[in-house]
Amino acid sequence: MLSEKFASIDIILASQSPRRQALLKGLDIDFSIATRPVDEVYSSELKRQEITNYLSILKAEAFTNELTTRQLLITSDTIVWFKDEALEKPKNAEHAKEMLSSMSGHSHEVVTSVCFTTTQRQEVIYDCTKVHFATLTEEEIEYYVGNYQPFDKAGGYGVQDWLGYAAVTRLEGCYYNVMGLPLPKVYEFLKNF
Repeated sequence: MLSEKFASIDIILASQSPRRQALLKGLDIDFSIATRPVDEVYSSELKRQEITNYLSILKAEAFTNELTTRQLLITSDTIVWFKDEALEKPKNAEHAKEMLSSMSGHSHEVVTSVCFTTTQRQEVIYDCTKVHFATLTEEEIEYYVGNYQPFDKAGGYGVQDWLGYAAVTRLEGCYYNVMGLPLPKVYEFLKNF
């Protein structure tokens, strides 16, 4: 479906995330992967989707003057929003354990923004999913961080791996958004592009 629509457009996904790459591939569209180094710094005044919107645009700006009229750039950013604070990727094992201990037995929100950029226009969409965690023991957290090394994941966990199976008791919203790409919204946007 989308592959015919975008037959004459080169789609570029600017993400090293294997999950985002697999999710976009699931929509049956061809794309290439290209990334640019970006210093992901933002104002402390930004909240929730303001942060992810800003960072997804910032990632697109790294490609300024590189895009051709036949290209569509997709950039994205995901955070966990918990107790009025953004939890990004953990710095190390101790940081991951701290994050998971604090979220244990509570709910948090996962916010993902996706920025679509061409030489003619730029639009940002976002989605928010509420995730409910069971209470985790210290041993469970140690086991997870030690065996799964979730250092490339916002909030220090992946919904699609052991912790997601063992601790996520309920989701309100899009499951794929928690993985890093709100696929139904991305599909809808591309369908109407």
